[in-house]
Amino acid sequence: MRISDERLLDEQLSVFRSAVRLVKHAGHVLVATGVLLMFKGYPWSTSWVVMTIVVMFASIFFLARAFKPVLAGLSARAGDRQALITVLNKKLWTYIILLLIMLWFMVAKPNLW
Repeated sequence: MRISDERLLDEQLSVFRSAVRLVKHAGHVLVATGVLLMFKGYPWSTSWVVMTIVVMFASIFFLARAFKPVLAGLSARAGDRQALITVLNKKLWTYIILLLIMLWFMVAKPNLW
């Protein structure tokens, strides 16, 4: 996106929006399967379950507010393109880190309390 011409930018933004939409709907599947797996015997008060839910809600809030304004600014060609792409890159890495933290809680199952 940093070096692409104006014609390709719209296509790249469309792909990025589709990826965000796919991740959002995949999250619904993740939550549903997580709830079904909870019936296997893990109590809801287990520390790693609580922390996974906390991080999940943080990521939902983040996802809802992170990408839309930046993508709208890039689509409207408003503001400095390089600065908006830098912001988009930082928000993308923040979201990836949130997902990795959630994954770590679910895989490592740490006993925090």
